[in-house]
Amino acid sequence: MPLQDLGGLRVFRFESLSSPGLVHAIFTRRGGVSPAPWSSLNLGAMVGDEPARVVDNRRLALQAIGRAPESVFDVWQVHSAEVILAEAPRGDAPPQKADAIVTDRAEVTVMMRFADCVPILLHDPVRPAVGIVHTGWLGTVRQVARQAVRRMCERFGTHPQDLRIGIGPSIAAHHYPVGPEVVEAFRRSFGTTAESHLSREDGGTRLDLWSANAQLLREEGVEHIEISHLCTACDTADWFSHRAEGGRTGRFGALVALAR
Repeated sequence: MPLQDLGGLRVFRFESLSSPGLVHAIFTRRGGVSPAPWSSLNLGAMVGDEPARVVDNRRLALQAIGRAPESVFDVWQVHSAEVILAEAPRGDAPPQKADAIVTDRAEVTVMMRFADCVPILLHDPVRPAVGIVHTGWLGTVRQVARQAVRRMCERFGTHPQDLRIGIGPSIAAHHYPVGPEVVEAFRRSFGTTAESHLSREDGGTRLDLWSANAQLLREEGVEHIEISHLCTACDTADWFSHRAEGGRTGRFGALVALAR
């Protein structure tokens, strides 16, 4: 599905997640109030931007999608395999350290921030529940996407074949060279299938996070996976990219919620 205008903001939405029972969006960097280098819809509070501007950007994003700021549950993202169950909005409680959130509560909007790492949105339309995952190379090695599916199965009775999953805008393999320590860790985690996600180019090795995470999901029995094929490093007009912008940039937001 192409990028869309939503309340003055530019967003990406998955075709396979277009359902009357679901609210979801991945926001581009356009339409916010932050100046360079965070211009303009920066939702990252720990990247040097003024906190008041981040609050304004968050309000604009949630307003565009029709969700209240008070509905949000987010976490302190630490490249882990930790999955948090959100039974109510986070409110004023300190954020927990985790890289996946799942919920079956329509009053909760699960939300995360990205700038090259992979956003993965999950929807079980049968036993209504949703989830969101943040995964870079370390989260992929730790197989956090697999853990999110398992948590939904354990907690909500989700059947993996019912899940609709979107793998969102993130850094593509052709922009993602990795060092030997990453390659070794990836091979330990993925075993004999590792080489199918590694490519050699210009004397280095590149890692395909999209195909690697799709493999983890399929191994859990997921059949319906949509990959956006949008590279954040290719298009910094729309996306924040930690690598392409030398680490001095903002974070774009992704959210998903059951419709109320």
